[in-house]
Amino acid sequence: MTKHIWIRFMAPVLPQTTHALFTCIDNAVKDRCSHIHLLLSSGGGSVFHGIAVYNYLKGINAEVITYNFGSVDSIATVVFCAGKERLCVPHSSFLIHPITTQFSNQEVLREKDVEERVKSIQIDTEKIAKIIADTTGKTLKKVEKDMANSTVLNPQEGMNYGKNGLVTGVSSNLYDGGELYAIYENGQIFHYVPNPAVTANGTPAKPTLYNMPIENNK
Repeated sequence: MTKHIWIRFMAPVLPQTTHALFTCIDNAVKDRCSHIHLLLSSGGGSVFHGIAVYNYLKGINAEVITYNFGSVDSIATVVFCAGKERLCVPHSSFLIHPITTQFSNQEVLREKDVEERVKSIQIDTEKIAKIIADTTGKTLKKVEKDMANSTVLNPQEGMNYGKNGLVTGVSSNLYDGGELYAIYENGQIFHYVPNPAVTANGTPAKPTLYNMPIENNK
């Protein structure tokens, strides 16, 4: 049976938002969805969580289609790469850039600590570059160079990025009114089901709003 579901993720890639995303994906898999449409507009965030999302999406028994409907930057580009089809709207952009780390003012580091931090950055950089290279067909060295140079891509440049393209198509069509999960920056989830089931008293069931009062959705 063919069943499509849409997930709109307009949020940074953080522990609470990726937890919400995993919840939506798990529900889709449980409902035996054949196609998951992931709509992205994200400035990036946690490398650890972004790579976990990518690997999870690549490993589920459903066809994943990703969309850039605004800006997909940093580790969010890796999540975008999980799509078998990778679409973007005409007025969108991508940013790939080097990984950064932040030191607190009170943090005291030994030489070994600094070496471990540098090694961790190098490993994460290699992971990201390899995912983008495997997706696009661009060489690993060229992707690493583009990351070092903080490269911005428009839709046409995204289509021409590597022999496979970071982008496989440009389209303004995003959502056809089917079942939708929307993930907010705070990790809350809105779940909309078209033609909702009728409750016991004969009134239509309301859409589900996880972790948020239903009256906030009007």
